[in-house]
Amino acid sequence: MIRIRPFAPLFMPPLLAGALALGGCAAQVGPVEVTRFSAPDASMLGRGVIRVDPANAQDASSLEFRTYAAAVAQELAKVGYRQALPGEAVRDTQVAVLSVERQVYQPGARRSPVSVGVGGSTGSYGSGLGLGLGINLAGKPQDQVDTRMHVMIKDRPDGRTIWEGRAAFTVGSKSPVAQTSLGAAKMAEALFKGFPGKSGETILVK
Repeated sequence: MIRIRPFAPLFMPPLLAGALALGGCAAQVGPVEVTRFSAPDASMLGRGVIRVDPANAQDASSLEFRTYAAAVAQELAKVGYRQALPGEAVRDTQVAVLSVERQVYQPGARRSPVSVGVGGSTGSYGSGLGLGLGINLAGKPQDQVDTRMHVMIKDRPDGRTIWEGRAAFTVGSKSPVAQTSLGAAKMAEALFKGFPGKSGETILVK
């Protein structure tokens, strides 16, 4: 969950302002939500040769997709898989089918940047008038980047799905993790943490 930094008051001590600014930056990076499923008979997980294929063949030429595919391949190697060597003839190969979705959106905000409050007056006109002016100094909320990764490991040659994992996280567009290279590594690491994981369980990986 992304916490939205509250409106800053009109006059704020410098030290307090700095503390809130740092707190706001730290709040921009959220945990990765991960859900995994495993087939009842999945003894072959984490062994043998595997390759990473796109769920949509058109994504194969995308530089962004290749960045995510490389991150997934690196994590697969950590859990026991290996890539086929050049020219190696492999009869039984597992396939990790990868899809990635990224959306950029702006969170909704109240359309009341200025609020005015007037207190009761007594005596002559205006003598007891109290006027309070509150100004929204936060400005326009920064865009949020929502990324979702889906990996299905299929056994060949029958194409049976033996493992499935989904990961999702949201960060501010100015966060370093919003960059494809850093975000891909963070998501892939979270998705395969404790592989294969408890089937059907959803966890939050920081």
